[in-house]
Amino acid sequence: MVTAQLTRTPASPAPSLAAAYLEIRQASVALASRLDPEDCVVQTMPEVSPTKWHLAHVTWFFERFCLLEHAENYEPFDGQFHYLFNSYYHSVGKMHARGERGLLNRPLLRQIFAYRDYVDQAMLELIATRSDDESLAFKITLGLHHEQQHQELLLTDIKHVFFTNPLAPVYAEPRPTPPTVDLEHAFVPRPEGTFSIGASAEGFCFDNETPRHRVLVDAHALGNRLVTNREYREFIDAGGYGESQLWLADGWARVQSAEWSRPLYWSADLEREFTLGGWQPIDPLAPVCHLSHYEADAFARWAGARLPLEAEWELAAAETPISGNTLDRGTLHPQALAAGGNDDADWNVPELQQLWGDVWEWTSSPYAPYPRFKPLAGSLGEYNGKFMANQIVVRGGSCVSWASHLRPSYRSFFYPHDRWQFLGIRLAKDIE
Repeated sequence: MVTAQLTRTPASPAPSLAAAYLEIRQASVALASRLDPEDCVVQTMPEVSPTKWHLAHVTWFFERFCLLEHAENYEPFDGQFHYLFNSYYHSVGKMHARGERGLLNRPLLRQIFAYRDYVDQAMLELIATRSDDESLAFKITLGLHHEQQHQELLLTDIKHVFFTNPLAPVYAEPRPTPPTVDLEHAFVPRPEGTFSIGASAEGFCFDNETPRHRVLVDAHALGNRLVTNREYREFIDAGGYGESQLWLADGWARVQSAEWSRPLYWSADLEREFTLGGWQPIDPLAPVCHLSHYEADAFARWAGARLPLEAEWELAAAETPISGNTLDRGTLHPQALAAGGNDDADWNVPELQQLWGDVWEWTSSPYAPYPRFKPLAGSLGEYNGKFMANQIVVRGGSCVSWASHLRPSYRSFFYPHDRWQFLGIRLAKDIE
């Protein structure tokens, strides 16, 4: 087992690029330190990658796009790793099939950690000698945010691996929860008008957050909090999974073919859910999670509401400090609203709660380019742009996202049938 301690990633920027690099790279090792080698090689479905692959892929990213392009006389750790750990960058070569990553018993996990050490040493030398290279600094920063994305994937993927195992392994024992409050659901009116959304010129962003542009937003209202397990249970008990008129056509077909009747990870008796802390009683006041877009949309229709547009969500989030149940807290699961005792609870924003962390919030917006969007030049242009079809935007991060990784303009995206991520619901409605 790898020995390391999980360190808190600060919400404020690291004092230097080298410090940020070390902190985020060490966080990946710390997350994997709870696992044994046998845990790190399993792939339970094509969307899930083995822990070992995540650890190697993020390292390959730095080797391929930083060291091989900016470091003189750099010798790759192993030439075969370029094929094994490339994900989808077709412009730089072929790659091993995504759905067959679990067949890679070799290289061994200890070789992956040796690979990480080798690349880290070279990267720190490169940072020390080329700190004035803006192009390199951007690629390193992009690589660090990329690694934070894979830290989240490492946790959601190992959750699915452990759920699939009849022994129901525990990744980390659940933490005690503070007293909670049963906040009545209400809709908070939001104004109409022409507003600007998208990333500003300050700080890091992914290319899909650009350019900043104007949008016309009608008067609307947003749910003051996330939809809870209790509320979703009411939808199930009311026969929501059997009412075809509530569902989009593709969603209804998926419900029938996959025999969906409850969120992923809920037990058949609707009393327990599988978590990174093993099987636990369902907290009725905690945000419901592991829902597809189809389920979120059907619930919204049943509730007489709809899902938010991504512009509506971003404008509200821009007014809200980034504070919530993120990976920094270490709960590793969505939490019911605290009764006001947490120093970083959202009670300083009384109208809209839980915009950050807990669950990625499904929007009704298709993942598409903003007006005048231009992807990054070269191979890194494959990072986001080519996925802008047939997916739906989600916002806000989850309980396994670092707070330092989030911002109001951040757009993530999933296919409408995806459920294995921490995906949940905030309601919205039009104002006549």
